[in-house]
Amino acid sequence: MSGGEPLRIGNASGFYGDRFDALREMLTGGPLDVLTGDYLAELTMLILGRDRLKDPGRGYATTFLRQLEEGLGLAAERGVRLVTNAGGLNPAGLADAVRELADRVGVPVRVAHVAGDDLLAPGAEWSRELGGGRGEGVLTANAYLGGGGIAACLRAGAEVVVTGRVTDAALVSGAAQAHFGWRPDDFDRLAGAVVAGHVLECGAQATGGNYAFFGAHDVRRPGFPLAEIAADGSCVITKHPGTGGAVTTGTVTAQLLYETSGARYPGPDVTARLDTARLTQDGPDRVRIDGVRGEAPPPTLKAGLTRLGGWRNEVTFVLTGLDVDAKAELVRAQMDAAFDAAGRRPAEVRWTLARTDRPDADVQEEASALLRLVVRDADPDAVGRVVSGAAVELALASYPGFHVTAPPTKGSPYGVFEAVAVDPAEVAHHAVLPDGSRVSVAPPRTTREPARLPDPPLPAPLPDGPARRAPLGRVAGARSGDKGGDANIGVWVDGERAWRWLVHTLTVERLRRLLPETAGLPVTRHVLPNLRALNFTVEGLLGEGVAAQARFDPQAKGLGEWLRSRHLDIPEALL
Repeated sequence: MSGGEPLRIGNASGFYGDRFDALREMLTGGPLDVLTGDYLAELTMLILGRDRLKDPGRGYATTFLRQLEEGLGLAAERGVRLVTNAGGLNPAGLADAVRELADRVGVPVRVAHVAGDDLLAPGAEWSRELGGGRGEGVLTANAYLGGGGIAACLRAGAEVVVTGRVTDAALVSGAAQAHFGWRPDDFDRLAGAVVAGHVLECGAQATGGNYAFFGAHDVRRPGFPLAEIAADGSCVITKHPGTGGAVTTGTVTAQLLYETSGARYPGPDVTARLDTARLTQDGPDRVRIDGVRGEAPPPTLKAGLTRLGGWRNEVTFVLTGLDVDAKAELVRAQMDAAFDAAGRRPAEVRWTLARTDRPDADVQEEASALLRLVVRDADPDAVGRVVSGAAVELALASYPGFHVTAPPTKGSPYGVFEAVAVDPAEVAHHAVLPDGSRVSVAPPRTTREPARLPDPPLPAPLPDGPARRAPLGRVAGARSGDKGGDANIGVWVDGERAWRWLVHTLTVERLRRLLPETAGLPVTRHVLPNLRALNFTVEGLLGEGVAAQARFDPQAKGLGEWLRSRHLDIPEALL
């Protein structure tokens, strides 16, 4: 893979469980050079870790193998190389399984894999001491690798490359690095490819999926995205002709803001400067991204640790009709008394009351509120027998109209995620080539701590004028998500006048008033004028991460839409 022609890289998976036939759609829908698939997330690593406990030969995304039953022949026929992180905790195992499948379906392919991310693998140098004592109880521990191993595999002629835990964007940047022959210090080019990879990594989110202004497009079945990457690192984001959804500066902006924070977007190969990215509509369903600057990567690698955190249970009581607050107070008092009588109160008890009811409702469900009890403890009996038994015993002895949304259960285990920094020298990043030989990938020679950039100068505010009360979403889009226990909310507008209003109006203090759940938490605002966007990081909102399910919306997917629904005074000229 070498040359100066644009490289067409598509994506066929944004998570483990994404649309099964997307791989076939992408291979048959138009020309491609490389097709990537992203199957990993923080929660996925915990799931794969539990799979590996049951069977040491597992630990990878089996969906990818089933997709290859047909897809491997299509890819070989069209000369498309496949790059995926479906290897999860066992990339060597998945690579062997791909070879077996290739023999079975009669499609000979050269398979390679990337390894070294698993910090618990036999012989790995990371240990409890190196982890600062954090190794206790760890189920999985994986460093986020860059694209160097992928590039080595492709340069050696691999047609299928399987990785473990690399950064999502590395699937794209590694392929571009191999194709164009970029050096490790070609930071601007690498940063452009990383930005392209970040846009592609979540699949249909770049083509209208989960888009704030979804009503403007037909998003019933959005196509998957692809990037035409040039030798200078610039790219055009597009999709195959005739597929659903849309590619606009808005859909691409939304994905650029997703699960990022400040202007500096650090990764193992390069720190991409999101504040330098320029987006231009380049025709129907074509958005050009250029101007991206890159800097040396951080001196440490991010690693994700997962543990089994304990046991959890939940019961949702339905409170219908009158006296909702009094009914909630009664059942809380009864459950507290039951805990005291059992002599075993769960370590964590959390109640939330969602007032989904309305007066004089024509439908019973609309007359009902939901009182949710979530408990956690290291002892399964404390969240199972104690909680479920107490809830069941209230069935004929509590508030009028007593019922629950589902029968109480014995509880279930939950996991926690922790991000730690590790020394790249302690991570044995390597590629296992199609001929079985191993190539080590050296850590970056030049590094730079990605300190926060100062906010850029703000434009002049809009002059005073008539305003009226309206939802923020009438003028602004938003996309939110999770990073461990933190949440991010990206907010953007279209047009300079709306930007001048937004950047002076949506301060940290205003955000806290609009979203009271964030009031007691550290909130940081980042200003991105090129995107006419603000990106907020809310620390600790999600507790110990998605697997812990500490919140009604454990991945903060709806946080941005909640913000858009909140009312404030908006200039009539913008409405």
